[in-house]
Amino acid sequence: MTALADFLIIVLGLLSCSSAVLLPQSPLVPSPNQQFTSPQSSAPLPLVVWHGLGDNYKADRLRSVGEIANAANPGTYTYFIRIDDDPSSDRTATFLGNVTEQVFKVCSDLAAHPILSKASAINALGFSQGGQFLRAYVERCNRPPVHTLVTFGSQHNGISEFQNCGENDWVCQSWDGYLKRNTWSHFVQSRLVPAQYYRDPEDLPGYLENSNFLADINNERAVKVTYKENLKKLSKFVMYMFSEDVTVVPKESAWFAEYNQTSEEITWLKERRIYKEDWLGLQWMDKRKRLEFKIAEGKHMQLSEELLSDAFKRYFGGCASSDEKVS
Repeated sequence: MTALADFLIIVLGLLSCSSAVLLPQSPLVPSPNQQFTSPQSSAPLPLVVWHGLGDNYKADRLRSVGEIANAANPGTYTYFIRIDDDPSSDRTATFLGNVTEQVFKVCSDLAAHPILSKASAINALGFSQGGQFLRAYVERCNRPPVHTLVTFGSQHNGISEFQNCGENDWVCQSWDGYLKRNTWSHFVQSRLVPAQYYRDPEDLPGYLENSNFLADINNERAVKVTYKENLKKLSKFVMYMFSEDVTVVPKESAWFAEYNQTSEEITWLKERRIYKEDWLGLQWMDKRKRLEFKIAEGKHMQLSEELLSDAFKRYFGGCASSDEKVS
């Protein structure tokens, strides 16, 4: 790791969205004696989890997520997505890296996984930025296919601010200014992860021309039929928005809504062209009751065991039935 990269991580940490799951946790590693039962049986579908910014796949806080999932649906096999097997490097990859390349790696990893690759379907849980990254997985590859996708505080319609800086936090203010001035540069769009889902409604031309990631997975340049058809294969797409989220700006992005900072107007999903013209199949899914918009009380990633357990029981229980097969 170079000194420059270390410095960027520190600076970006000041500007970043915290993805901390507020639960006492330690790494979840499948026991060598753990038995995996095919999803065609009574066992629940395997669960894959993509963590958020500043976290890593072996973080202590993730263990209880797997434990809660297993308690809610006994026998759940949980896999934590990682960009690098080294936890420190995996954390670095949440700040620095090309998201398109990262999603491609995850597609390859899951397709080659000795357990997940044999599953008829999997369930997927995304925390913060991990939510839109999992949606990209569904749209771009989806092998093994996702049955139900649940996201918490994700930025499906991007962010319009990197982070509010304190009045006297000159380092934060300087780098926030740098990112805003250079958001659409090739360097930033190919290397700084949060910039790749930055979306300013007041600068849509710059966004549409230069966005490395979000404009593509939201089908805002041109409708890629594969993306739309893959997303429509979800049995359920559940989006949680945190009621007091001030980390993600705008918080309504968790529901694909758009917020105009000048007029302070919110344009909800059903009022937007992405829904009316059905660029992603969201209207099609909504009419079949496959979309759910949920509120999680509290600040960004303030997750209680009760909330997670309820979500796991409600959305990850059971397995894909023959009349609900994901293909």
